[in-house]
Amino acid sequence: MRPILIAGPCAAESKQQVMETAEQLREELQARDMSIDYFRAGVWKPRSNPDSFAGVGEEALSWLSEVQCRYGFEVCTEVMTPRQVELCAAHGIRAVWVGARTSVNPTEVQQLADALRGTDFTVLVKNPIVPDLKLWAGNIERFQKADVKQVIAIHRGFADSNENVYRNAPCWEIPIDLKVQFPDLPIVCDPSHLCGRTQWIPQISQLALIYGFDGLMLECHCDPQHALSDAAQQLTPQQWAEMVQGLSFKNNVPNRELVIQRALLENVDTQLSELLAKRMQIVDEVARIKKANNLPVVQPQQWQQVRERYLKSGQDKQYQEFIEEFLEILHQNSIKRQQ
Repeated sequence: MRPILIAGPCAAESKQQVMETAEQLREELQARDMSIDYFRAGVWKPRSNPDSFAGVGEEALSWLSEVQCRYGFEVCTEVMTPRQVELCAAHGIRAVWVGARTSVNPTEVQQLADALRGTDFTVLVKNPIVPDLKLWAGNIERFQKADVKQVIAIHRGFADSNENVYRNAPCWEIPIDLKVQFPDLPIVCDPSHLCGRTQWIPQISQLALIYGFDGLMLECHCDPQHALSDAAQQLTPQQWAEMVQGLSFKNNVPNRELVIQRALLENVDTQLSELLAKRMQIVDEVARIKKANNLPVVQPQQWQQVRERYLKSGQDKQYQEFIEEFLEILHQNSIKRQQ
C-alpha cells in the first residue's frame, strides 16, 4: 500500500509563494513519477510568540482553492474554530488538521467535532503538545463518534523540558501505543515539527516508516531561507522529493529489529554530537568568566561534582569504567580550551 504523503509550506504567506511552491512541487512529482495526497499550508497560525507571523487568514483560502483547481492537489489547512471549518467548506477545502495546541483542550476539539459531524471532511488530528496518550486518543474518538469521513492521526512530537536537540521529543512509545489502541487508524509522522531542523528530517522520516507509520507530513517551501515561520525546518520541493525518493517504504525490512536499533543509535549519536558541541561552547564561556574574575582554570571540587553526576546511574562495572575514561578525556579537553 502506498504511503500517505502530505507536503507544502508551514504557512501560506502570499499568493505568489503558495503558487510557486505548488508549481515546483508538481514539477518534481512529475519528473519522478510520484504523487502526494495533500498539499498543506497553514492559513491561521497559533503562535507562542505574539509577534510571530500568525498567518494571512481567510484571504489565503482562495489561494489554496486555486491550488486545487490548477494543480489537482487536494489541500488541507489547520482549523481552531467551527467558523474556520465553515470558511474552509465555502472554499471547497475538505481536509483540515487539528493542531497540537488545540488538541490540549477537549472542549475546543468537541466543538470542532460537532462542526464536522457527518461531513465528507478528512480530519488530521495532531498529538497534543503534552505527552498524553489518553488525551490524543480521546480527541480521535470525538471525531470518529461524529461520523467524520476519515480520521488520520499525526505524530509531531511532544514538548519536553528534557529534550535538548530535536524541537520536540519523539516519545515513540506513545504513537505506537495509539496504533495498538486503534489498529485501523492511519498514523502519519510529521518530522518537520519533530526535528525543528532539516538536517535530522531524513533519519527521523526513515525511522518512522520502520516503526510502521502510514506516511509522512513534511514542510516544503519555494524559498525556505525567507520563510516567515519555521524557516529552519522547511525543505525546498526538490530537497523534499529527493529525500522522499531515497526512503525505504517497505514493511518487510530485512532484520527489522536490527534496523530499528541502528536507527535509534543514529538518533542518540546525533544528539550526543550536538550536546557535546553545546558543552564546549559553555566551557568557552566559563573560561571567559574565570579569566575576568582571576579564577583558577582547574577547580577540583567542581569537577568532582561533575563526575558524581555521571557515575550515579549505577550501571554495570564495564559502563563505569568507560565513563571514567570518557570523563578523563572530557576534563583534559576542557582544561586545554580554558587555557
